[in-house]
Amino acid sequence: MQQLSVRHLLGIKNLTENDIQLILDTAREFKDVINRPIKKVPSLRDITIANVFFENSTRTRLSFELAEKRLSADVVNFSASGSSVKKGETLLDTVNNILAMKVDMIVMRHSSPGTPHYLSGRIKANVVNAGDGTHEHPTQALLDSFSIQDKLGDVAGKRIAIIGDILHSRVALSNIFCLQKQGAEVMVCGPTTLIPKYIGQLGVKVSHDVREALSWCDVANVLRIQLERQQIKYFPSLREYSLYFGINKKMLDELDRPIVLMHPGPINRGVELTSDAADSHHSIILDQVENGVAVRMAVLYLLAQL
Repeated sequence: MQQLSVRHLLGIKNLTENDIQLILDTAREFKDVINRPIKKVPSLRDITIANVFFENSTRTRLSFELAEKRLSADVVNFSASGSSVKKGETLLDTVNNILAMKVDMIVMRHSSPGTPHYLSGRIKANVVNAGDGTHEHPTQALLDSFSIQDKLGDVAGKRIAIIGDILHSRVALSNIFCLQKQGAEVMVCGPTTLIPKYIGQLGVKVSHDVREALSWCDVANVLRIQLERQQIKYFPSLREYSLYFGINKKMLDELDRPIVLMHPGPINRGVELTSDAADSHHSIILDQVENGVAVRMAVLYLLAQL
């Protein structure tokens, strides 16, 4: 049996092209499982997984929890808001206390970049990064690639435009690494203030014209404006952002060829996407949600074999 080259899923940067393909191939098998009448397999029956979330999350947390239960793992959910972290307990003490209860794997989301990397060097359990600040969100990038494969047959040779708040997005960075390793061309598009200065060093195209990006790409992955991470104003108003960078169905229908529309969620309807675009035949947004469970099942299953 093929195995991953890493013990932890900390970021796409740490994965090889073979690792990515192994995860996507395994996810395809698990997608068949979750579409059967009986959606459970006993693959992780003897494994206990703790979901340790220091940041709010709906989709990612539910997706991981469902993936764990579909694999028959025992699941423990930890939320920082009601925990001893509020009393001054350190992150490492919190996690070690959880591990003392014989937990085998930690799925972690944290607002500080690098937190899963810090933990992985200090504990014996496998660590899965479910998003660390503005750094990476590896399982989102993997499910996005899986969704593109599902829709277009392959990622290699495709043109992918990532549109929106690139500066504050962990999804953008993970997607760039993942897509490039699979042979796709990547463009980022957004206001000058929301495009990081280093981005050109990653070998991506840069545009500040949303119509240009849509005309160029096969797939548009649209990101929301992350107001909760912005300490200053990067543009005059959401209305102005929507006017210059918002996407509607009319814009998509006027293109000379059909493109695929994606969004990692949550969608701010009327800001980066209108409802008629988000719910149009171009959109595979709900497919991404379904594929997320299969991809996370694959990640957990493969890490448990190491």
